[in-house]
Amino acid sequence: MDAELQENFREFVAGRSSALLRTAVLLTGGDRHAAEDLLQNALIKAAGRWQRIDEPEAYVRQVLYRQQVSRWRLKWRRRELTVAEPPESPPATDTTTAAELRLVLRAALSRLTARQRTVLVLRYFEDLPETDVARLLGCSVGTVRSTTHRSLARLRTLAPELAALAPDSGNDQPPSRDHSPVEVRP
Repeated sequence: MDAELQENFREFVAGRSSALLRTAVLLTGGDRHAAEDLLQNALIKAAGRWQRIDEPEAYVRQVLYRQQVSRWRLKWRRRELTVAEPPESPPATDTTTAAELRLVLRAALSRLTARQRTVLVLRYFEDLPETDVARLLGCSVGTVRSTTHRSLARLRTLAPELAALAPDSGNDQPPSRDHSPVEVRP
């Protein structure tokens, strides 16, 4: 790699590594060390192909996703931790901050399987459509839909405190299901 490409790569890493690390942390269920390893491996692969990459961030993100898929497919993946009693849920208070919500969500995501967590991160954090998630994970759109549905149901079961921490949790009214046309005027 010549000096100009090397400097370009260093600028990319300095500018985008924190955002990429946040995605990696979510993909690994909050395990920062595993996220750093995941990102480091993705950056190593990107460095080897740097001169042929048109969109570096998209390339590195795709490598992150695919490496995470490979990790959950390994036979030696870690097993779920079984405990005698479920952890206590935090009391619902009116002074809940966004930081508390992020911590509870991160803990809840870490209790999902790697596949469930990856599908939710790609769908809701990365805001990718189902077709893109299916393409990245090498499965059908129906599999993405069913995995998303089951993952959200399991997340609600594992972390009911998320409902209490949600910004609209004080609203006793069920959400409106009125799908009648609405006139929009400029």
